[in-house]
Amino acid sequence: MMLAFAGPAAAVNPDEVLDDPALEARARELSLDLRCLVCQNQSIDDSNAELARDLRLLVRERLVAGDSDEDVIDYVVSRYGEFVLLTPRFSVKTVLLWGAPLVILLIGAGVMVINARGRDKMVAAAGGSGLSQAEQAELAKVLEDRDREA
Repeated sequence: MMLAFAGPAAAVNPDEVLDDPALEARARELSLDLRCLVCQNQSIDDSNAELARDLRLLVRERLVAGDSDEDVIDYVVSRYGEFVLLTPRFSVKTVLLWGAPLVILLIGAGVMVINARGRDKMVAAAGGSGLSQAEQAELAKVLEDRDREA
């Protein structure tokens, strides 16, 4: 059971670990939020890729230099782009990305309501059944013939 949880822990090599436990904890927390650009759906903390190792070292270097967590994230994003973040920041781009399905759903619902109201008006204007006089007469004849046969 313990071996199942040892996989991600093996990604951070012992030579990367900082001597200061507080800085190491911050580095591990930041590493969990950064995407490995090779693996793409793994954090750099979990990845064994060489680029992930370089990013882990970069995060630790920036923390040792005295950068805040936000400064480290901003630095990495400036070098690798927003894609490096596993959880994207709230911005106009992300609002459009996540809000578009809701907007499309609301537009579709509005179109359906407008169509339903328009159809109701057409039915009411046609005498309530939506059939012309000739169609109503033909329907009545078909129903009478069916009733006679039954």
